[in-house]
Amino acid sequence: MNTYHIHINGIVQGVGFRPMVYQLAKEMQLHGHVKNGSDGLHVFFNADEHIATIFLDRIKKEAPEQSVINYLAIQMVDDVDFDDFSIVVEEDLHKKNTLISPDKAICDSCRQELYDKNNRRYRYPFITCTQCGPRYSIIQELPYERHLSSMEKFVMCNSCQKEYGSINDRRFFSQTNSCSDCGIEMRIHEKDSTGLSDNTEEILLSLRTFLHQGKIVAVKGVGGYLFLCDASNKEAIQLLRNRKQRPTKPFAVLYPGIEKLKNDFLVNKNEEKLLLSAEAPIVLLSPKTAVSNTRVINSIAPGLNRVGIMLPYSPLLDLIATDFGKPLIATSANISGSPIVYKDIDALDNLFEVADFVLVYNREIVLPQDDSVVQVSKYSGQQIKLRRSRGYAPSYLQYKPKKESAIISMGAFMKSSFALSVNGNVFVSQFLGSGETYESLQMYKDTLSHWMKLYQVKPDLILADMHPGYFSHQYAIELAAEYQADTKLVQHHEAHFAAILAENDLINTSEPVMGVVWDGTGLGTDGQIWGGEFFKYENNEMLRCYHFDYFPTIAGDKLALEPRIAALCASSDTWPMPGSLKKKFTEAEWNNYQTLMEQSKISSSSVGRLFDATASLLDICDKQTYEGEAAMYLQALAEKYVERNGMVMDESYFKEGAHYYRIPTASLMQGIMTDIQKNKPKDYIAAKFHYSLVCLVGMIAQNIQVEKICFSGGVFQNALLVDWIQQQYNGKYQLYFHLHLSPNDENISFGQLVYYDNDMHSVNPHTIKQTVLSDEPIAVFNS
Repeated sequence: MNTYHIHINGIVQGVGFRPMVYQLAKEMQLHGHVKNGSDGLHVFFNADEHIATIFLDRIKKEAPEQSVINYLAIQMVDDVDFDDFSIVVEEDLHKKNTLISPDKAICDSCRQELYDKNNRRYRYPFITCTQCGPRYSIIQELPYERHLSSMEKFVMCNSCQKEYGSINDRRFFSQTNSCSDCGIEMRIHEKDSTGLSDNTEEILLSLRTFLHQGKIVAVKGVGGYLFLCDASNKEAIQLLRNRKQRPTKPFAVLYPGIEKLKNDFLVNKNEEKLLLSAEAPIVLLSPKTAVSNTRVINSIAPGLNRVGIMLPYSPLLDLIATDFGKPLIATSANISGSPIVYKDIDALDNLFEVADFVLVYNREIVLPQDDSVVQVSKYSGQQIKLRRSRGYAPSYLQYKPKKESAIISMGAFMKSSFALSVNGNVFVSQFLGSGETYESLQMYKDTLSHWMKLYQVKPDLILADMHPGYFSHQYAIELAAEYQADTKLVQHHEAHFAAILAENDLINTSEPVMGVVWDGTGLGTDGQIWGGEFFKYENNEMLRCYHFDYFPTIAGDKLALEPRIAALCASSDTWPMPGSLKKKFTEAEWNNYQTLMEQSKISSSSVGRLFDATASLLDICDKQTYEGEAAMYLQALAEKYVERNGMVMDESYFKEGAHYYRIPTASLMQGIMTDIQKNKPKDYIAAKFHYSLVCLVGMIAQNIQVEKICFSGGVFQNALLVDWIQQQYNGKYQLYFHLHLSPNDENISFGQLVYYDNDMHSVNPHTIKQTVLSDEPIAVFNS
């Protein structure tokens, strides 16, 4: 009889893999052991070759549902005579390269026990098993073991220990196992109080009462604190807006169950699958007509036609939502602009500015996470991740790095994330805020520091965005000096393009690929602000072949905050300037901005700003209170037209004409103004703007002679635009959208890594023979 070693890597820790192997080995009467290691999972056992092959095959076939196997190998090793089969827990000093399981929503079995009066975990708010519960958010060191997580201080009682050691129990070797006798304890606090109660049922009853009274409650979730209030109480919602300084940004809504949700919202099969998945993201849904006409919906998502909806993903939230029996507002507990609060001391020090009561518990959150947000486009069913965080982060399984060096890529500024390439694996962090506040920067630093300790990383190279004003750029230089690492800069939009090429396995394609990268901002290689870009990719080279004509960039951050300024800048070359635009400014503002535009040395090609400009020209948003507000209103307005007329439009603002290499921004703005002067309906103009962008894609694809088209950048969070592109070009071109990452700047860190790892580089268009681009003219205003 021989001794064999099976090595498995992937998401194989925290998903019940060791118990599965143990049970299988016992069934097959094998002797040996299974253990977690810093590089995955290891099985040593005695068997002859035939039995070893059967054992390996069954491991593959019977792997736990939540597991993902990236690597599996078996080899014969020096003989060891085992007398039984066991699970071994020991320190592992090898290099760290195992993948970390995301946090998983409460499973059906645990939910059933939660409400079973005969079960000993009846209404225990922290019920878990091998298939559900916190993982990533509680891990302190690798490998994943109870004593290396924030569960360490909770010593199992005899009953829990018996389950933990029982091969036939579904909590066999569950690292998060606990119950009300030995587990996590809650306490509810009122301002300036040491705590009102630590009794579970008293706390849950109090919460229900407070919520019915219109109070705001901060509750500790899996990845951070949430503010809850009654979603049917317009006054409570307005109070939350006032205290949170969030005048119009939409709130998410927590429903107690899928059936009550279906009474109020339209839910298709794909959306239902997402809501009920182990990832349990927030999903954008359209309310039914009877609900959409209510004042409450407008107070939850003002001016929009979709609402972010979630189902309870933790047993605590499940109990709160079920006890309350109605929908609850559930939004990240922070003050606008700051990241989610996740430390108890910070919650008790700061959250009473918003909340009347704060519910804490004594299991530490090690790594903070917001809720993930996903939408499914209405017509093509394209899934679009708007925020990748709880349930999805951090392991990225779809890409294997080519280079062996340890690399950190720092991402951008808004929608920040970092990516790590170490020991043959790639990790992409959760969404880490927008880098605008000290607290956001500190969360980024703390999370990156924790990751570097987890994987014992000493980086050889640090990649960053070109923009010297970005925190991520500055911190890259600081870290490089500390670790004596090299630094390389990757252009923002080329990183976007690299990310989507990698997601769709197009890096080594033999055919040219067009990249349409549209967003709000990103420093270009010419020192200007890009954001309306068309690239051609071939043989690891990226050519910027077209872009929207530059328009002046003034007023710093105010340009992104005030669509009226974007309208002024984007219309600077139109004539005459509409009087309605001038009315949006004081005389002093107008004169000042005119002078600034004349003196401006920085220009932009940003499509994101063109959305803002169009929204302002249509008088639907002149000043934003949150990022993307104007664009979302413009999309909602266009969707009203499409709802009545379908994706049918009489003409585009673009037609084939002059302007080699260029797309005339001024002509687009002139066309919009002309339609406004003709008193065309606003929803028609909004839809025509979308349609014109769709037409432009086809014009340029034809000009540069490609069949494959990729789409990236924050503009492609717009589900209507994505649907219209699909409707227009499916069957004509091969279309590629992001699959696992968001189209917004969260994918920049991954794109930076891919760009470097594949030795990509940009090509100056002036050094390319003119035959690369068609000399057919393009994009003149269609009058």
